[in-house]
Amino acid sequence: MFSLLVNIPANANWAQNGVTIAGGHGQGGATNQLNDPYGLFVDDNQTVVIADFENHRIMQWKNGDTTNGQVVAGGNGYGNGLNQL
Repeated sequence: MFSLLVNIPANANWAQNGVTIAGGHGQGGATNQLNDPYGLFVDDNQTVVIADFENHRIMQWKNGDTTNGQVVAGGNGYGNGLNQL
């Protein structure tokens, strides 16, 4: 079971058009790409963290930087090594 609680004010305004904040350059393994993103988390600083399933890595995009993400865990293929997921 998956549970998600979101704190959205009742008077929130929404933009007419969406904005890509992570990935957006097709499927792949570059830092501006994702391959089967599986989970997403946004912290209090609006840093976006995404589990990039097929690339075996955790990617992070800091608030305002939509160009390239940063690998914060894994990124060296599937496995049990300290630098793998």
